[in-house]
Amino acid sequence: MSNKRKIAVVVTARPSYSRVKTVLSAIQRHPDLELQLVVAASALLDRYGSAVNYIEKDGFTIAARVFNVLEGENLTAAAKTTGIGILELSTVFDNLKPDIVVTVADRFETMATAIAASYMNIPLAHIQGGEVTGNIDEKVRHAITKLADYHFVASQNAKERVIKLGEDPEMVFNTGCPSIDLADEVVQSKMLPFDPYEKYGGVGSKPDLAEGYLVVMQHPVTTEHQDSRKHIEATLEAINKLNKPTLWFWPNVDAGADGTSTGIRAFREQQQLPNVHFFKNMEGKDFLQLLQHSDCLIGNSSVGIRECAFLGVPVVNIGSRQNRRDRGGNSIDVNYCQEQIESAILASVQRGKSISSSIYGDGNAGTQIAELLMQLPLQFHKTIMY
Repeated sequence: MSNKRKIAVVVTARPSYSRVKTVLSAIQRHPDLELQLVVAASALLDRYGSAVNYIEKDGFTIAARVFNVLEGENLTAAAKTTGIGILELSTVFDNLKPDIVVTVADRFETMATAIAASYMNIPLAHIQGGEVTGNIDEKVRHAITKLADYHFVASQNAKERVIKLGEDPEMVFNTGCPSIDLADEVVQSKMLPFDPYEKYGGVGSKPDLAEGYLVVMQHPVTTEHQDSRKHIEATLEAINKLNKPTLWFWPNVDAGADGTSTGIRAFREQQQLPNVHFFKNMEGKDFLQLLQHSDCLIGNSSVGIRECAFLGVPVVNIGSRQNRRDRGGNSIDVNYCQEQIESAILASVQRGKSISSSIYGDGNAGTQIAELLMQLPLQFHKTIMY
């Protein structure tokens, strides 16, 4: 019988896999750890890019799959998806009997992982707690912090915030963000090593990328979900007017995603968008290489705040989704306004690359987290710190 410590990592969405890939690799390599990878929610769905395909291609064995996404992409569906997740993950954990469960970041589905593990007295580790954004993700993130026993945070400010929330300082570790590990692997890349059209398909025109290109990744904001179509239309108008080669990525499965998707489809039918190509998904390392060689990232993804800060890639951050997150020197914040978005893109492209920022780590998070998962005492009770 194996004496290895069993670590169940639950991946629920496309971005979560990129966030935790180097942790999975480090756990898999560790002689005293056994990886139990659970893939759930939108990470299993083709319409959101089938992250599961990339997970398997990267050589990870999936211990369990949890289909729990309720169609609808509205607030009720999000709540019910979380409820189904609790039911299904409870069964999975009962079967796998992990020593520690690891949950990633702040998407609504991660709440199901945290609740199921906590109610089953399984020690819970949380990656990327302690950050602030001002939307529903912040509520989820801080709630998971209070449920978690170990905290692997991405910045010094996040560490201090988790401790202020009443967590034991000896269980809070500033490991940096595991996604920076991937960014560190591509930072020296001199040219884009693949043809994105050939490798990933997608739809739309195929503009020449040789003279530079923009990347757009804009998700709905759950607390503003009713305005998601209006929000995306401002960005579409700006990109259409600038008419620069643009690679656009489909949104996450969040409340409001229907409005974002409908807005893109309707605009595409009316305006043609002669210089824009759309992708569902891309392998994490390829996506970072695409960003590394781009002129600018536009939208509201945290990749602009984290990885792009490390890579020095200019970012036009739109709206409130990343409010109050620690910033490097690479981003310009704008409202949902066509003119603001346009002028910020032009200014960002003209300014060019920024100095690399290590605010979210230096590229060694995965190894640090795996070692901590081995060394930490197995506990599912709290030391009162307040």
